[in-house]
Amino acid sequence: MFAQIHDLVYHGGGGFIHSEVYNMPVWLRRFHTHKISEWNTKQNEEIEKAKGKSTPSKKPTGPNISPSSTYNF
Repeated sequence: MFAQIHDLVYHGGGGFIHSEVYNMPVWLRRFHTHKISEWNTKQNEEIEKAKGKSTPSKKPTGPNISPSSTYNF
């Protein structure tokens, strides 16, 4: 019970205060805890997907300069 209260107050985004959560029905506490968990999972998946897109698939190459375009003294 106290772990749920802590999690809702701490991870609830400022939407809950201790006395509200303490007096909240158990089913409603579980509902909010479940919704926060779902939201965090979705955010983590989106972050991982964004990380995967940002990784370059090609190896970087040097500048495109042919030997005839260089100047010799």
